[in-house]
Formats: sequence, C-alpha cells, structure tokens
Amino acid sequence: MSNIEQFKEEVTQGYTFKGDSFIVGGGMIDKTAIPGLQVKIPLKTLNRHGLIAGATGTGKTKSIQLISEQLSDKGISVLMMDIKGDFSGIAEAGVENQIVKDRVNLIGNSWKATGFPVELMTISNQDGVRLRSTTLEFGPILISKILELNDTQQSVMSIVFKFADENNLPLVDLKDLKKTLQFMAGDGKSEVEQEYGSISPATLGTITRKIVELEQQGAELFFGEPSFQVNDLLRKDENGKGFVNIIRLTDIQDKPKLFSTFMLSLLAEVYSSFPERGDADQPELVIFIDEAHLVFDSASKTLLDQIETIIKLIRSKGVGIFFCTQNPNDIPAGVLSQLGLKVQHALRAFTAKDRQAIKLVAQNYPITNYYTVDEDITQLGIGEAFISALNEKGIPTPLVHTLMAPPQSRMDILTEEEMRVNIQKSELYLKYKENLDKESAYEILSNRIEANSQEVAEKNEKKSEAEQSITSKILGKVSQQIFNTATRELAKSATKGISNKMMKGVANTATREVSRGLLGAILKAFK
Repeated sequence: MSNIEQFKEEVTQGYTFKGDSFIVGGGMIDKTAIPGLQVKIPLKTLNRHGLIAGATGTGKTKSIQLISEQLSDKGISVLMMDIKGDFSGIAEAGVENQIVKDRVNLIGNSWKATGFPVELMTISNQDGVRLRSTTLEFGPILISKILELNDTQQSVMSIVFKFADENNLPLVDLKDLKKTLQFMAGDGKSEVEQEYGSISPATLGTITRKIVELEQQGAELFFGEPSFQVNDLLRKDENGKGFVNIIRLTDIQDKPKLFSTFMLSLLAEVYSSFPERGDADQPELVIFIDEAHLVFDSASKTLLDQIETIIKLIRSKGVGIFFCTQNPNDIPAGVLSQLGLKVQHALRAFTAKDRQAIKLVAQNYPITNYYTVDEDITQLGIGEAFISALNEKGIPTPLVHTLMAPPQSRMDILTEEEMRVNIQKSELYLKYKENLDKESAYEILSNRIEANSQEVAEKNEKKSEAEQSITSKILGKVSQQIFNTATRELAKSATKGISNKMMKGVANTATREVSRGLLGAILKAFK
C-alpha cells in the first residue's frame, strides 16, 4: 500500500463517526488536497471545548464562521464574542465565485449561499441587545475575585451582602454597592458594629476605589436591570436553525478587566442555570471567545483558577467553549489541557524564540508519520489548518492538514444600515432595551441618610431656640435685679444726702450685678 493510500485509509477511518457530524474540509498530504477525502467533526464531543489558533490573516475567522454555520444548521445555538467586529456577515448569504466552486468540488461537499439567524448584542456603548447582570447575581465571592480583593476584604464584602440582604437593600448595580459601603462607614457605622463588629474604614475605602476602577472601564453599563436571561441564547428561528448570538466588543479591546468580568459572569450564570445533560448527542450551546488572550493577560491567579474550574465543569451542561487566539501559548496550560478540538492555522517564525514556541506547539498534537509538524505549520496557506478532534469515544483523531471548506454566508461584515435593521427587528432588543432603574439600595440609603441629616438639623434648631429662650429669661431677670438694686441705692442716697463717694458706690454695685447676671446667663446657655 502506498503512503498516500495508507494516509487516505487512516483519515477515512479516523473521521467516520456513528453519530451526527459535519464537514469542515478535505485532507491534504505533501501540500496537495486529496479529492473527496473529507475531514469531519462529531457533534457528540463538541462540548469538550476547543482551540482555533493562527497568525493574523491565516483564516481563523472563516473557520469560526464555517463551524458556526454548521452548528446553526443543526439547531445548535452559538455565542460569538466578536472583538474585531469581523463576524457579522454570517447574517447574509455569501457569493459563489470560481474559487468557492473549485474548493467545494475538490472537497466533495455541497454549498449553497445562505444567511443564518443572528442576534447582535452589546455590553458597551454600541447598539444591540443589551446584556446586563445585577451585582446580587454575581454574589460576594465572584465580585471579590473580579475586584481582586484579599481575604480580609473578601470577608468584608460578604458582610456587605449580608447586611444588604437583612435590611432589604437590593444590590442591583455598582452605585448600590458603593452607597452601601458609604453607609456602613458613616451613618450606619454603629448599627454595623453592633451586629458584625468593627470594620476598618480603610478596608471599606479600598473596596470602593476598586469598584471605581471597574466603573472606569465601563462596567456601569453592564450592571443593572433587566438582567439578561441566558436561556434566551438557546432560541431557534422558524426553520429550526439555532441563533448565532454575536456580542459586539470592538470598543472594549483596551478594557480587558471588563471583558474578563463579563465572560466569567456569563459562564457562571450558564453553569448555574442550565440543567445537567450528561453524555448528550450534541451540545446545547457553543461559545467562541475571540482574542482569548485578553481574558488571560490581565487575569489574577484566583480569576484564572475560577475560569479553569468552570471550563472543567460546564461541559456537563451541554456547553462547548472555543478559544480563538494567535498562538496556543496564549492559553494557560491548565485550560489548554481541557481542549478537545484543535484547528491550527499557520504560525510565523521570525526569531529563534518564535521557532522554539512553534516546536512546543507541535508537541501538543497527535504523533503523525505524514507531517513534520513544526516545519509544516509555518508553511500552511490561507484557509488551511492542521486539525485534530476527539472521536465519540474521546480518542484524538489523526492529525490532518486540512483544506478548509468555504463559508456559505457573506465573508465580509454587515453595513451599518444592515446592522441597524437587524437590531430593530429583534424581539430581544425590545425586551432588554430599557434600563429599569427601580428603587434599590442606592435610593433607600440615600433617603435614610437625608432623613438622618434632617432629623439632626431639626434637633439642633430646637436646641438653639430653647437656649435663646432661656437666655432671654435670664437676661430679663438680671435687668430687673439691677434696676431694683439701683433704686434702693438711690433711695438711700436721697435720705442721707448724696455725695460723690456715694454715687461711686451706686455705680460699683450696679456693675457687680450686671457682671454676675451676664456670667450666669452665659453658663446656663452652654449647659
């Protein structure tokens, strides 16, 4: 048996599955495509997560688009975190040209220009279905991890949430959280100390500053009501196709903390809301995280641990997560080891460090007798990739140099007008459009603080009026005493004859009485 025939047999056996699957391309050897040798991916193991990697311009986005189309066609919903803004064209039908015809004929698959149901979503200032969450849904532990609080600060955050719960103070957004911290450090300090013990004002101040830091990255747009219901990600259109939910993130590339906060909260909400599905024949939802290094570059160790834990557990809920990045080394080893499907586009080696990194990447793939992976990976053409998946028994399929099938939808983005029309006709857009600023902790505590201030002002005013009344009475009594004393002295003088010495005595007596009366009045006024 020739080398090519043996290769064809191994690929055919390795990529033939009992359950449902879809075609992603055709097998290649010696840089030549083998007509009709199809490379497929089984639906059953897509919840084992995956990696789509490669240098800029090698075809990663089109691979994501191709896989998303196939998933949608099978009734599986997709969530795409679109950092670069180049994925929206999946909503419109593509255009058949000679390149598409030639590639389809070589692979042996069918092709029809097709658009797919799309929801355009946002967590920032861009237009789209508004995704929100409440701080209460986050809870003290997740909030603490996002804010990178130490153990002491995290325990205080738990007290904040407990205090809010016991006092019927809904924590909806970040201003609710800040106002509660302010109240605990000010008007409510004695109340908090009596119930939970003394809390350092410095700790409360530090937590507040970290919340402000998160706000500066635009997080106030993400926290609020109505809270997005993750089950809305699983909608299907009238033809049974799963919706491709695209989150527009082009304006938060320089806000990695907001991005990682949103991603972690979404995964946590999906994990807590979706039912256990066990070993299902296909996933319910597949999530693509583009430019995944943004999640990991600025993440603390605790945040990375949380992400790794969710990645390990969430597959039992029928959810697959695919990280898209330029280099596999962008993904932490603990996460990378959990990934089943790997679509590796070309990598470029310009330095010795690059070549060393490529050798390490090559070691992550199944051993093959047909490719020198660390060399061939630098020579892959645009729209070509090394692929290895998991078969239905969880065993890695043979590594195949694959000519990727062309997407059936538009390979360019939607125009601004097309986006506007798509958003305006969305049912979810109307459902989540308005920010419902109901009475929550901020309003309740603001009213309490204002009421306390008004009560103190009224008490001070009453005290001042009482003191003035007492002073007036005392001064009146003193004046009467002075008048009576002066009258007696003058009467004596009149009977005995007035002399200069006597008049001086009268004046001295009057002065003493005035001094005593005024001093007594002043002392009483300040008691």
